[in-house]
Amino acid sequence: MGGFVTAALGFPAVLFSFLLIVVIGYWLLALFGGVDTDGFDGGDGLLAGFGGVPLSISLSLLIAFTWFASLAGTVLLDDLELSTPSRIGFGVGVLAVALVLGTLGTRVIAVPLRRVFGPAKEPSRRDFVGRAAVIRTSSVSHDFGQAEVAAADGSTAIVDVRQAGQGNLTAGSRVVLYDYDSEGEFFWVESLDL
Repeated sequence: MGGFVTAALGFPAVLFSFLLIVVIGYWLLALFGGVDTDGFDGGDGLLAGFGGVPLSISLSLLIAFTWFASLAGTVLLDDLELSTPSRIGFGVGVLAVALVLGTLGTRVIAVPLRRVFGPAKEPSRRDFVGRAAVIRTSSVSHDFGQAEVAAADGSTAIVDVRQAGQGNLTAGSRVVLYDYDSEGEFFWVESLDL
């Protein structure tokens, strides 16, 4: 255990050891509700993380990977038994390599996480196309009608509907919304009753 502490407090790992302690403290506080994790997860600006992953997660991964790479480099430098000026020079090199490896490791993890944290799809009226609905007006024609349709989240909406052909769609009839007319802002419907 003493060798680990010595390596963690040796240059260049010591720079990231303290940052890793801050990251661990942050996530412990977040776990117990002491920190608002949404505050640092900015969108497209300076606070954006790697490729759409929140900054708190991206930065935590970067510090963890960089700390591990710098710790490994510090152990290698200890085995070489270099003089102080040489050790500082090699330490700066290890620091640069650790930052590159940390960035690459974070990228590798951030790519699959992007699907989880990516922007949510904006709801659209076209999301109702293909859904079943119930007519709520006395009849439906080529220029009049409304129906109640359920969204994917379970909420319902009253939408304007039109029937292309002849039919007897009255209140309570079950229909399918098969197309959306964006100019007229209504749905084309067809009876579900065969």
